[in-house]
Amino acid sequence: MTTVQVELPDVLAQSAQAAGLLTPQAMEAMLREQLKRQAGVALRAMWASAPPEELTPAIEQMIDEQVQAVRAQRRKQVAH
Repeated sequence: MTTVQVELPDVLAQSAQAAGLLTPQAMEAMLREQLKRQAGVALRAMWASAPPEELTPAIEQMIDEQVQAVRAQRRKQVAH
């Protein structure tokens, strides 16, 4: 496990604490959700920038394999 120290404005820290958002479980859930969002944004950007005629079934398969590999790695990290 890694310990992280974060500096926040007092009012924000107090509000977050009162809402139960500063617990390790809440912080982990928020970070995981943000990582999913960023991955989705990156994937959509990649799809938007690729010319449609270049998206062959082979390339789609390669993308699927990469996504599966990343998901498997994340599941392995969560298990530890």
